[in-house]
Amino acid sequence: MSMLSADIAGIGFWTRGLPSWAAACAYLHDGRIDESAPAKPAPRLLAANERRRAPETVAVALEVALAACEYAGKDPADLPSVFASMHGDLPITDYMCATLNEDPRAISPTKFHNSVHNAAAGYWTIGAGCTRPATALSSGDASFAMGLLEALAQLGAGDPAVLLAAYDSQATGPLGVITVSHNLLGGALLLAQPGDAALARLQVEFVDAPVPLAAGKLAAHVGANAMAPMLPLFDALATGAGEVWLHAGPSQALRVQITR
Repeated sequence: MSMLSADIAGIGFWTRGLPSWAAACAYLHDGRIDESAPAKPAPRLLAANERRRAPETVAVALEVALAACEYAGKDPADLPSVFASMHGDLPITDYMCATLNEDPRAISPTKFHNSVHNAAAGYWTIGAGCTRPATALSSGDASFAMGLLEALAQLGAGDPAVLLAAYDSQATGPLGVITVSHNLLGGALLLAQPGDAALARLQVEFVDAPVPLAAGKLAAHVGANAMAPMLPLFDALATGAGEVWLHAGPSQALRVQITR
């Protein structure tokens, strides 16, 4: 595969204790955690009643997506988007399975509505008034890498900018034994055609090579989340590293070169 390039025009980040990209950067430099931060984001794109009802996965995806757009000064309504998640919403999946086993007629219509993998993408397009294409993608523990490749491919097809948002939540119930995921994590990048990079420029190459588990400082805080494979890139963007390798499947990786 030939090398793909993009500028990062905007960035968003949220996890418990680090409720913004600025907070994540501060943590990487001095170890500060915001103990007063809320346990769940309250995305401004949604009306107050929808914010209360939205599951954590939707809330964190919309929070970081909007933050990336605002960082770049871009109107969310104008952007195609890619939403990547390994699991979607595991707590709702656990609820659905338990309720179907115990009392199928008691299924909550709202939870059923939110159980689909593209729930976050749907909330985003409605809340942002966006009619551009929105992609919901899952590829196991390579979901972030495949989401990045999809966004870069859309740029290569001519889109001037593409929003990438990645997120996962905790695993609960019997599913928590099968697949381990803790905490709540979301990250977003507003990727644009190479030009005057607002934050950094990425050059990405798909290679055959194994990648070790994320081991940076962000991984020490939230590395048990299913979306932890994205953390090396966010670590690198905050600390100024020039290269990072992202897990992209069994013995496969994305080699990402970062210039500023």
